[in-house]
Amino acid sequence: MAWLAGIRRTRLVPQRRVAGPVSWVIAIMIALTVIAAAGGLGLDRLAYRASAELSGAVTVQVIEANASLRQQQAQQVARILVEDPAVASLRIVPRAELDAMLEPWLGSVEGNEAVPIPALIDVQLQREADQAEVARLQALVEGQVPTARVDAQSTWLRPVYSALSALRYLALGLVALLAMTSIAAVWLAARNAFTSHRETVEIMHLLGSTDEQIAGIFQRNVGIDAALGGVIGFALGAATVWMVGAQFAALDSGMVAGGSFGPREWIALAVIPVAGVVLAILTARLTVLRALRRML
Repeated sequence: MAWLAGIRRTRLVPQRRVAGPVSWVIAIMIALTVIAAAGGLGLDRLAYRASAELSGAVTVQVIEANASLRQQQAQQVARILVEDPAVASLRIVPRAELDAMLEPWLGSVEGNEAVPIPALIDVQLQREADQAEVARLQALVEGQVPTARVDAQSTWLRPVYSALSALRYLALGLVALLAMTSIAAVWLAARNAFTSHRETVEIMHLLGSTDEQIAGIFQRNVGIDAALGGVIGFALGAATVWMVGAQFAALDSGMVAGGSFGPREWIALAVIPVAGVVLAILTARLTVLRALRRML
């Protein structure tokens, strides 16, 4: 009965005059928020996966001009490392694979020894490849193969990690800015609606209606409009995120694929329209209650 009474009270303030374009404003804000949040979540997932995969990765370069001697030294380094208890696995990168990686920058170098290419060994450790571990491995192989150089792969991507972190903070700032814009839009709509129906509100007060009952009328109408806008905005935002994600997935890049979404990310995005509706209802309620106190 209380719910039915609330529905009847909302008819005192026509809904189309309360909200007007608010549904579309909220829909646009929700869509943009979903896209910005998806970007932040994708960058966070990408950085976490890349960091987890490369935390124990080490690359050994054998810098030797003589090709036959270079391969012998690479085999020697591999035999030294495979006996180390900290090494989980290793792989000598084939020359053909190195040529394919360098071809976009140096052209075809297959069989051309005028450009000496170091032999590379990919090593995966059982623990994190910190500075102390890299220094230990360097001392281990340098004693027998002076031309070997040990580097942690994570150090190469440190500037990339810094850029990803900056982009994540940018996405978070955009989400906060869009939330503030949505609050401002609902505040203006609720204030204008209250001003337009000031005489009706005064009559309701004379008939014994409380501030909470009057505020409930406005917040219910705004809540309905916000829910409609949230559904539309989430549909638009989710469709955009899905299409962009499909385009990146088509690149077939290991690093880009690390930013793909799982169930937890989609659930987090689905919370955005719900939070938007709750925020709109609270904003409308507080706005009307403050206006009522000033009126009285």
